[in-house]
Formats: sequence, C-alpha cells, structure tokens
Amino acid sequence: MLAALLLTLATSVLAAPSLKRAECDVTKLSIPLPSGQTTLVKPTNFTPSFIGVGVGVQNYTCGSTGTFTNVGALAELFDISCASPLSFDSLTDVIFDAWKDAPKEITAADLIDTLAIFDPPNVLGQHFFVTNPITGSGLSPKWDFTSASLKGHGDAFVVGAKVGDLLAPTDDTANIDWLQLNAAEGDLANAIFRIQTRGGQPPASCTPGSPEIFVRYAAQYWLYGGDFAPK
Repeated sequence: MLAALLLTLATSVLAAPSLKRAECDVTKLSIPLPSGQTTLVKPTNFTPSFIGVGVGVQNYTCGSTGTFTNVGALAELFDISCASPLSFDSLTDVIFDAWKDAPKEITAADLIDTLAIFDPPNVLGQHFFVTNPITGSGLSPKWDFTSASLKGHGDAFVVGAKVGDLLAPTDDTANIDWLQLNAAEGDLANAIFRIQTRGGQPPASCTPGSPEIFVRYAAQYWLYGGDFAPK
C-alpha cells in the first residue's frame, strides 16, 4: 500500500526520463551563485566533488519571545551529478513538490527509494547536527557518507563551520537561507554550499512552550575538495 502510494505520488510529478547512475565527474562544474553579492564565494583552490539534493526537515523550538529557533536538521542526500546541470534546479523543484505533498508517515528515505528519475536512486549520505567538535558545546552541521556511498571509509564525513549566510533569493519567508561553510572536522570536503533551497522556514510566531516542529525542505548541496574528490 505504501509503495503504491509513493509510486503514484512520484510519477505524478516527475516528467524527466530515468537517469542511469554512474560516478559522474563534477569537477568542471561551476556553482551558480547570485550575482551582485559577496557573501557566498566560489572556492578558487578546490573543485566540486559531490552534488546532491538534500530531502528532509529543519527542526525548530519555540522560544520565550514567541518565535522559532532552529535547533538542527535531518536529511538524506542523493546524487544528481549524472543529470544535466541545466536540470539541477528543475529536479530540485520536482523533488520538493513530491516531498511537501507526501503524507506525514512517508520519510525522506521512502521518497528517495521511490523517485523514478534515477535508476537506482543513489544516496550519498545523511545530513544532521552534532555537538560542535571544536568548542564542545552548541550544534554544528555534519554531512556523513560513511553508511552510504562511501561505506567503509570512516573518515568520509565533514562537520561544517558557517562562513556565509545569504537570504534565499526567492521567497525568503518560505525558503531557508543559502549557506557557505568551511570544514571544521572530517575529510569528506573542504567547503560546503547549500543553495537552491525550497521550504524549511517556520511560521513567523509560536506559543512559548509548544512542541518542537519539523518543517520539510529540499536543497542542493555542493561539496568541494576533500580526500574523496576525483584525482
């Protein structure tokens, strides 16, 4: 029943042909950053190593002031490197449309398993938050490929430290910020970008003491450099 529901949902929004998965080289691609801003800057000493779409939730708690505070995220990342770069944004749209309309009981992993555009869907890894490894307090974002595409490589992860934060160029009340982060720990990448965000923003206000909420989102993640980049 669940599989049939997911298949109906996915095929109703996916018009692109199936893409056979391979290890596609992304080193020559250039990340499309908005012009006229200097907050996010393309690395000059590293090339892209992984490009994926993250599908998951942004987590928020309600503070005493009646506004939400971000307390982390949880997402699955799957590879889009074998798609045409011209289709990256439309793929992100399609994926988010399927995700935001999916029933609550369907997980990001369920959705990725069912999406018909990749044969088979290739999960790069997971994105979540951990205790800041430098200070020992607070939370830091982590991208971990050790249980998926780089299984068996215990160092195939990166914990990021934010160096740039840009409001989403389109509808920043609905779409979370675009980010640039540098590696604080791990060998998966030297720099991480979150761009082409879809969803993820909480309501403008809340009732103090209300339960934590989980807001669905999708975004492109571009990982640069690292020990697993093509040589």
